[in-house]
Amino acid sequence: MIDLNGKKVLVTGGGTGVGAAIATRLAEVGASVVITGRRQEPLATLASDHEKIDWKVCDVTDSSAVARLFDEIGRVDITVANAGSATSMPFSKMSHDDFGAMLDVNLTGVFSVWKAALNGLESDSWGRLIAIASTAGLKGYHYTAGYCAAKHGVIGLTKSLALELARSNVTVNAVCPGFVDTPLLEGAIKNIVETTGRSPADAEKMLRKNSPQNKFVQPEEVAETVLWLCGSQSGSITGQAIALSGGEI
Repeated sequence: MIDLNGKKVLVTGGGTGVGAAIATRLAEVGASVVITGRRQEPLATLASDHEKIDWKVCDVTDSSAVARLFDEIGRVDITVANAGSATSMPFSKMSHDDFGAMLDVNLTGVFSVWKAALNGLESDSWGRLIAIASTAGLKGYHYTAGYCAAKHGVIGLTKSLALELARSNVTVNAVCPGFVDTPLLEGAIKNIVETTGRSPADAEKMLRKNSPQNKFVQPEEVAETVLWLCGSQSGSITGQAIALSGGEI
């Protein structure tokens, strides 16, 4: 069994969905977890149910706020860059601001969080840097060019930084789920309904078809993969983009 007693963890976007599942699972095995996000209510609600979870409001698109966060919470052993968002629109209708927004939260946010995390580690420190990317970092999808570009960037960042840190005790990996059964998925289904006129059931069926298993990934599956990457036997796993896709990738 993996034991994270004595380890401090940061999970961005930790109030709901995948981030909440990761924070809860790592706390269950002893880690002291700090969750962040832009909205206070879900953060405080989750933390109130777990004595090993604390919370701080922080927007990862604000690099100064990220730096202040790390000044406040101190050294972190395991940093899970999970915060992200997705918008769906044809490339022809995408503005520079739309594209930039996808890069800011999904790619630059990872850079800012990892940069601050590494600044707090000594040269011989043990550490884990983990990004929650997506199968959208491994292939393309219709109407999500900005999101796919950002997630492909996360994979490139992961692989490059892993090489730079290969002789240290810090590993760098990305977890790449397919469609996960979270509020973000609910938003995607709602968008399909509004833009295509399909029923919610038909929209859900269309998204499930991306998986050869014909099902959505569960948040707990992502959390267990993150936990595995944090274990003492995962030291040789670095620079990887691990797909949780039901065989899609």
